[in-house]
Amino acid sequence: MEFEDVARVQVPDEVHQAGSSEQTGFPSPATHYLESRIDLNRILTRNRDATFFIRVKGDGYKEFQINNGDVLIVDRSMVASRGKLAVVVKDGEFKIVKFNRNETSGETEAQLLWGVITYVIHQI
Repeated sequence: MEFEDVARVQVPDEVHQAGSSEQTGFPSPATHYLESRIDLNRILTRNRDATFFIRVKGDGYKEFQINNGDVLIVDRSMVASRGKLAVVVKDGEFKIVKFNRNETSGETEAQLLWGVITYVIHQI
């Protein structure tokens, strides 16, 4: 499997906070509609220090509904369990596998667990 990019989750520099300006007279009726931006890093990651984004190159994982150009969110701090997709190192290459039976750690002689896939982001 080829990866185009492997990158750590980056925290945005700016912090947007809702609020109202100092003003005199009648306040705007729309002031209470101000909301902060949606932070996908906060929503889609559990452990920022152990989370990576990986862009998949190739169509070798259609069986898992993973297509060319999809972005995988991989958490290296999670333990793989039955039914979970994970990135493993097998024969010196990254592979995507689905854990079956009673496999839990993902570490065998033939493969080493690199991280558990928590989300797959498809481009439409």
